[in-house]
Formats: sequence, structure tokens, C-alpha cells
Amino acid sequence: MTLRLEFAVTGMHCNSCGLLIDDEIEELPGVTTSTTNLRTERTVVELDRPVPAEQIIDAIATAGYTAALTS
Repeated sequence: MTLRLEFAVTGMHCNSCGLLIDDEIEELPGVTTSTTNLRTERTVVELDRPVPAEQIIDAIATAGYTAALTS
């Protein structure tokens, strides 16, 4: 079972920003992949078990960006 969450992310300026965000998110237990797109300002996270959106938002904040759940 794969779960999917999408977040709107603000504050990114280059592709390296997306890599920093993905690295932080992928450290969370339950996260299988994180894909951040600078152009769309979105991060798509795939999970193998439920993870609270707040934990993912906190990981994005740790990387230095702001996020909100979109789906």
C-alpha cells in the first residue's frame, strides 16, 4: 500500500533547494520517496505507512522552507 501526500512549498530559489528538502523528508520513517519540483513549487511524498503531515512540514521547515498540505 502506497500513500501519497502533496505539499506546496515556498522559499525555494534553485534545484539544490529541492534536494535539501527531499533529503530531510526521506529521513523520516515511513517515507519511501520525496520529489520536489522547483518550477511547480510542489513536493510529492510517497509513504509505505501513514506519517502525519505535520512531521513532513516540520522536516521541510528544518531545511529552511515553508510548506502546506495540498492533497
